[in-house]
Amino acid sequence: MKSFVYLITDEIGIHARPAGELVKLAKEFKSKITVSANGKKAEATKLMALMGLGVKCGMQVQVDIEGEDDEEALEKLQDFFENNL
Repeated sequence: MKSFVYLITDEIGIHARPAGELVKLAKEFKSKITVSANGKKAEATKLMALMGLGVKCGMQVQVDIEGEDDEEALEKLQDFFENNL
């Protein structure tokens, strides 16, 4: 299992556009990807669950990746968060 913690810098937090892009990216991998914040967890392939986390600017999220392609998923997801959130 791989994981990383990221501090959200987007002014709006995790909102519809980046959440939708995150869902598309997460669906490319066989690994299970979970995003945690505010004591809640959401599968990264479920848009409404991600939006339901209520992540705002300045909050930390933890991304957990478990599966056969976790190394590749980790690299691409970290890049996504840095460039979009």
